[in-house]
Amino acid sequence: MTRWTTAALLTALALTGLTACSDDDTPSSVASKVASAASRAGDTVASATAEAGRRFDDIKNGVDAKDAVRLGRPVTASDGRTTVGVTAANSAAGAKSFAVQVDFTDGSGKLLDAVVVTVPDVPAGGTGKGTARSTHRLSGDVRAKVSRAVRY
Repeated sequence: MTRWTTAALLTALALTGLTACSDDDTPSSVASKVASAASRAGDTVASATAEAGRRFDDIKNGVDAKDAVRLGRPVTASDGRTTVGVTAANSAAGAKSFAVQVDFTDGSGKLLDAVVVTVPDVPAGGTGKGTARSTHRLSGDVRAKVSRAVRY
């Protein structure tokens, strides 16, 4: 765990009262709480990326379309979840759908969350829109990028 991650987790734990002093708090119990919180955060990201992988595995006869997808600017809603607009341009001769994996990262590029959004039935030569929404609350300098996209 990096120093920044440890500091952020300690700050978060302090804000939520997990590090409040009591007769039962020892340095090792506080460290255990920090490790547990870090593990849960890592599990959330691992679960989100695994789910994204499963969604792409289900697509048959897809064509790489990463260059055909653009993202808007990430916005954090009042519930703490981050959303970003997704626009897919269809250059095919017929209507197609798009599956787009959007990775939410912090300012240093660390993965915070990953979601897959489907933009269905985009007409030939047209564009379709969707919205990617984080699976949990994100804070700080949240950025979004297209990790992969498939037209099918």
